[in-house]
Amino acid sequence: MTKPAASRTSGASRPRSRAVKTGEAPIAIPVNAKTEELNSARVVADGQALTTNEGLRVSTTDNSLRAGDRGPTLLEDFHLREKIMHFDHERMPERVVHARGAGAHGVFQVYEPVPHLSKAKFLQDPAAETPVFVRFSTVAGSRGSSDTARDVRGFAVRFYTEEGNFDLVGNNIPVFFIQDAIKFPDLIHAVKPEAPDEMPQAATAHDTAWDFFSLVPESTHMVMWVMSDRAIPRSFRMMEGFGVHTFRLIDTDGRSRFVKFHWKPLLGLHGLVWDEAQKLGGKDPDWLRRDLWDAIANGAYPEWELGVQVIEEEEELDFSFDILDATKLWPEELVPVQRIGKLTLNRNPDNFFAETEQIAFHLGNIVPGIDFTNDPLLQGRLFSYTDTQLNRFNSTNFHQIPINRPVCPVFNNQRDGYMRQDIAVGRATYFPNSVGGNAPAPSSAADGGFVSDPVAVSGPKVRLRSESFDEHFTQARLFYTSLTVPEQQHLTDALRFELGKVIRPEIRERMVNNLAAVDGDLAAAVAAWIDVPAPAEQELAAPTVRFKDASIDTSPALSMEQPPQGSIATRRIAILIADGVDEADVEAMKSALTAQGAVCETIAQRLGSVTGAAGGAIPVDRSALTVDSVMYDAVFVPGGEASATALAAMPKVRAFMTEAFGHAKPIAAAGAGVRVLEAAQLPGVTVAGPKTKGTANDQGVLTTAGAASTDDFSTQVIAAIAQHRFWERPGQL
Repeated sequence: MTKPAASRTSGASRPRSRAVKTGEAPIAIPVNAKTEELNSARVVADGQALTTNEGLRVSTTDNSLRAGDRGPTLLEDFHLREKIMHFDHERMPERVVHARGAGAHGVFQVYEPVPHLSKAKFLQDPAAETPVFVRFSTVAGSRGSSDTARDVRGFAVRFYTEEGNFDLVGNNIPVFFIQDAIKFPDLIHAVKPEAPDEMPQAATAHDTAWDFFSLVPESTHMVMWVMSDRAIPRSFRMMEGFGVHTFRLIDTDGRSRFVKFHWKPLLGLHGLVWDEAQKLGGKDPDWLRRDLWDAIANGAYPEWELGVQVIEEEEELDFSFDILDATKLWPEELVPVQRIGKLTLNRNPDNFFAETEQIAFHLGNIVPGIDFTNDPLLQGRLFSYTDTQLNRFNSTNFHQIPINRPVCPVFNNQRDGYMRQDIAVGRATYFPNSVGGNAPAPSSAADGGFVSDPVAVSGPKVRLRSESFDEHFTQARLFYTSLTVPEQQHLTDALRFELGKVIRPEIRERMVNNLAAVDGDLAAAVAAWIDVPAPAEQELAAPTVRFKDASIDTSPALSMEQPPQGSIATRRIAILIADGVDEADVEAMKSALTAQGAVCETIAQRLGSVTGAAGGAIPVDRSALTVDSVMYDAVFVPGGEASATALAAMPKVRAFMTEAFGHAKPIAAAGAGVRVLEAAQLPGVTVAGPKTKGTANDQGVLTTAGAASTDDFSTQVIAAIAQHRFWERPGQL
């Protein structure tokens, strides 16, 4: 669907997405009904007296009430008991899955009304901003695990609509490990730390996980995704989101269609390399959470477009796979994604626990115009989420917590329970009633009442799975063959790493046999590294996925390298400096990069400032002791004889350059700065002479020797950063 041209611009090109300079006034936060309601629950303690939870001012909070200054503490010390009791209970049980999360507030706007797809009101008015809260997460690890573990990432969105809350609870991968929810406890028990020793944390590289995967072939497609670069995203802001399940859309005429939901990031798709992910897990376990927080705080608001894939009811059985199977995707080449609106995250939470931790998502939170299908994984989740929230909150009243409250009125006859916040007025707590005027009363569909799509259902009661769910390898093969060669190598290396940690040889062998049904060369490449016999060659047909008369055997949309990567907005650039640095080089490069929305940080041996070659003071943003190349997307070394000489002599700087090169990142040096590159002895790189893309010496290492002017050099550097990685390099880590 075509949308207004102005809506296509990324956050980096709009005033609201500019970076905030030091000392600048805070950016105004968009005000809407949900913001005002949440703000009404905020408690700001500035200048206020300390009280108990009941409002009683206390005279001291440093000493308990005793019988004498060395005597026993008295039971009557209500302040002590309240303070300790609250502390003892201030942690709620963490989520079994998706325990480690990061959240943000924002808004959603539809580009054009879509009554022909759905009658949901929040999809009809392009001028209306629907408040949202989004929570990103890892799946397997605990709250204390690292952000950068290889894992699926949760992508859950709550729309606070005028018809009620709509929760789109998905992941950054469009398929799942299992087809039926009854297998979910088995899956999670297998991938979680093993029962005897509670190890390993936030990792599937152990026997029980791969035992399950090897014995459940339906997991193979998802395994391919999790072993790909999709499972180690560079940023929450640079990953896709998917609703995973097949839902229904109901249009204004009552017609039903099948739909899958997508979130497309306007910053493009980018991932980490495995060595980076491991190092970041130790150097900054909060890497992804910090990245999201900083971007929003600096006004670089993350943005995604909401896309829908739509299949008409009469086309349900026209595919070579079952569209209700959660281990299958709908290839975009067969079912195009229509982009119908935009999500913008523009406000960080005021309190992590009250908002990010206490938000209680539920797939059953839907609005008129959206409905469910018979996907057996979805059907089980509709029960599981409510049950999970009851365990976490120990109350049915979690919906009354500010972050969970709808923005529309709520009236029903549900009463009481722990921590009830609403004060219900009146005698009638039942329906029908006469003492309360028969209110609250149900609404007709014409008045906004929800009516389930009247899908015909018949058949015997059986514990069987449809034969249409039986095929498990075609789409796994389609995914693998659609990746670029570097992406395939990363996936192969990930399988070698994971299966290399599996102790029982029969598990490794079973898994390699499953891989052989995906791609023989892949299976052989993995087997050679994990002491497993190469599997027998199999006759593998092309991974053809069919819809009516159209077929595909590759899907470019599945590769992270295929979508446009042109923007460098919010990319982090390290500028290495020392006394004697060329101030003009620093300023020219910073100006060029920040104009494109990049974030530049000067790094020196210690904090403070360095003295430039012309005598000026250049502020230092970071000490080399506290940062590493894994925290940046590119490196620039300005000119200046004394600066280059000093930097080249520092082991930390040489290691910084070597690591950045090994991670295939752009590296640039101006003037004498090439000496730092020479000192690092980058494999296969000759730094002298021009660097023209396509020549043998080009691996994304740029110097001013190959530029006609300063502006030309900056342009080359920007283009290299936009490419993100240079996979053709030798010596990658």
